Amino acid sequence: MAYLVTARKWRPNRFEDVVGQEHITTTLKNAIRNNRLAHAYLFAGPRGVGKTTTARILAKTLNCLHPVDFEPCNECEMCKSFNTSQSLDIIEIDGASNRRIEEIRTLRDSVKYAPTKGSYKVYIIDEVHMLTNESFNALLKTLEEPPEHTIFIFATTDVHKVPLTIISRCQRFDFRRIELETIKSLLRSIAESEKIEIDDQSLTIIAKKADGALRDAESLFDQIVSFSDNKVEAATVNRMLNLVDEEVYFQISDAILSKTFISAFDITKKIYDNGWNFVDFLNGLIEHFRNIMTVRLTAGSKLIEASESTRAKYLKYKDNYSESDLLRILNYLNRTFQELKQTSNHRLKIEVALCHLIGLESSASIREVLDNLEEIKKKTPLISSNSGILTQNTNNNNGSNSYSQINTASSTNQDASQLNKQVPFPKESTSNLQGTDFQLIKDKWDVFLEEVSGEKFIAASALKETKILGLEGNKLYAEIEDPYLKSTMNQNKDYFATKTEEIFGKSLYFTFEDYSSNSPSSTPSYDDTEEEQIMEVEKVEDSNPVVRAIVNELGGEEII
Repeated sequence: MAYLVTARKWRPNRFEDVVGQEHITTTLKNAIRNNRLAHAYLFAGPRGVGKTTTARILAKTLNCLHPVDFEPCNECEMCKSFNTSQSLDIIEIDGASNRRIEEIRTLRDSVKYAPTKGSYKVYIIDEVHMLTNESFNALLKTLEEPPEHTIFIFATTDVHKVPLTIISRCQRFDFRRIELETIKSLLRSIAESEKIEIDDQSLTIIAKKADGALRDAESLFDQIVSFSDNKVEAATVNRMLNLVDEEVYFQISDAILSKTFISAFDITKKIYDNGWNFVDFLNGLIEHFRNIMTVRLTAGSKLIEASESTRAKYLKYKDNYSESDLLRILNYLNRTFQELKQTSNHRLKIEVALCHLIGLESSASIREVLDNLEEIKKKTPLISSNSGILTQNTNNNNGSNSYSQINTASSTNQDASQLNKQVPFPKESTSNLQGTDFQLIKDKWDVFLEEVSGEKFIAASALKETKILGLEGNKLYAEIEDPYLKSTMNQNKDYFATKTEEIFGKSLYFTFEDYSSNSPSSTPSYDDTEEEQIMEVEKVEDSNPVVRAIVNELGGEEII
């Protein structure tokens, strides 16, 4: 017997042999069992998923002389004549070759004749969307009210090109893409029957390349077997199909973690030397990081279309990338993919893109930054008093950085409440600025400070460093050493006015004294120009404990 390709040799002859379309085959079998047959069917779906095969099985079952459980027996005269393409009651028509109105008129005239031996005359029109509008119009009346012994089965890959007047006269069945694992399972069974050795990774490559089309997978399988001489390995499949090696993608994700920039040039050279397509490479890289995202979000690899060994590799990245970093990488790769199509020098574009990926720093969400600030706040006071400094302690047990308060005037174990009592009010204040209201402020200062600390941590930190000199009207004269904290106080002046009215019964506005002066300033710091405040902030970026803590602990940068 002459050689038959796998797609023809292993073509299903019964409904139960059709894989991946159980929702359709079950419906058709039940329709035959309950005698609820329609006069016209429309099978729509992508290529190579079993539309024509299912149509043939349905036609053969309807004319089978001895059906078994509503399946064709493939042994009777009618089944054998159909299998050898000699049946006169089952007519297959290629819509692309018989698209003119003359062929449809001939079909319409032949419909009225009864079947020769079977129960039904079945017309299978493949790629029916190729018919002309005139042909469709000529078919309308016959399709709506055909003779009782006639059944039409249409198959198409472009159902949107079929007129709605035709679709409304048919029972429509939508075929779906066949899943990767289903294709692998079927190819594995065929390989065992044909005594062909093939590993799981090779089956995965073939199934992914087929993109849900079983016929394409079987054609690739034949081609690879012919090349490999009955022993198929993944490296051979990659070389034959000129596919990018999966290890290249893992090298890139490892290089991003280790910041190995030289890998960008080594990988690009490898792609160029092997003749791989840069567009296909970038498309595969996007899928690679999509798989890492899947592992990160689901803590598993079930949603990854890959071999078992490859899935195990992806699980190693579960805790190495954050969700925000993966989203940034995927967004950048998608943008690069669009730009690559318009670039003449693909190699240079890929080199620059990979260097950019490797150079990406890990990001943190605002929620994470705030949580870290709270942790720092709980561990130790960040703001030192006038008589103390902030130092970094690296001798703790867990090896992480922490900050401790060193007071040059008192013991290191002095608590924050004692420090706060020393800072706000000096022992000697200007007498003409003293009064009953000022005594009220002193008495309720701790309550005021606690309220601010609960609402604005940074503002409270600045407030702890502020020394109150006196009160005159609604002006609360104060002194502060740090220009950065002074700027923070000025930015929150409206907030302090509202909060002081709640605590002290009147709105107070802080008026700051120069640190070197002993009398209230005639020019409040609210009138400072924005440029001067920016210069002050820049001067204290390295010396201010708050700024230094944010930079060291959180990796922050000063943005003006």
